[in-house]
Amino acid sequence: MQGANRKASKAITVKNLTKKFGDFTAVDGISFDIAEGEIFGFVGPNGSGKSTTIRMLCGILDATSGGATVLGLDVGRQPEMIKEQIGYMSQHFGLYQDLTVFENVEFYAGIYQVPLASRASRIQEVIAEAGLAGRETELAANLSAGYRQRLALAASVVHRPPLIFLDEPTAGVDPITRKSFWDMLYGMAARGRTSFVTTHYMEEAERCHRLGFIFNGRIIALGTPAEIKGPDDKLEEAFLRLTREND
Repeated sequence: MQGANRKASKAITVKNLTKKFGDFTAVDGISFDIAEGEIFGFVGPNGSGKSTTIRMLCGILDATSGGATVLGLDVGRQPEMIKEQIGYMSQHFGLYQDLTVFENVEFYAGIYQVPLASRASRIQEVIAEAGLAGRETELAANLSAGYRQRLALAASVVHRPPLIFLDEPTAGVDPITRKSFWDMLYGMAARGRTSFVTTHYMEEAERCHRLGFIFNGRIIALGTPAEIKGPDDKLEEAFLRLTREND
């Protein structure tokens, strides 16, 4: 993939991005930037516009107005190129339960056209990074929720994307597994990979480098966790206060 060699200070730039479905405005003129190597948390309740925003940035859904660039590519004019350069993982990532750990990653390596000459070594590399070494022959159906999550992440980054979107990736898993998953994200960030994470867990949001709070389709706060918490030092209370002010 070509995206890993891209040199730009911003992985994502969003300007007045809007999405309407008939008379309903799902995303209402939002703007923000995300730096390369940053873990950016997109926080908001269900129906606030998080997933709609991700779909527009991934080139899956057309914007009604405004625009954005992802890895220097325009979401309106170059959506297919964007899809080739990014990784995507959700809580319902499409693992094949009757395939082994190795076979699942191998399948996605083929989908993402990882070069044949380096494919086997890359598969083993990403399996090791995900903490799945020694489990290559286990069926995905037999893995715990935490290990399935690791496998989904490995499959999402087998093509070395410089940017990965994670849509509620830890929904339904226990706090210990969630922490382990975040340790993996920190490791990827240290190697320069950018992560865009949607979540509604406040303890998870505090792990991000920066946050965007979205409510009723609008960005109501943007900054580091410390900046958003303010003197109260409680992120959840800050979010509740902001939603009341903007309701």
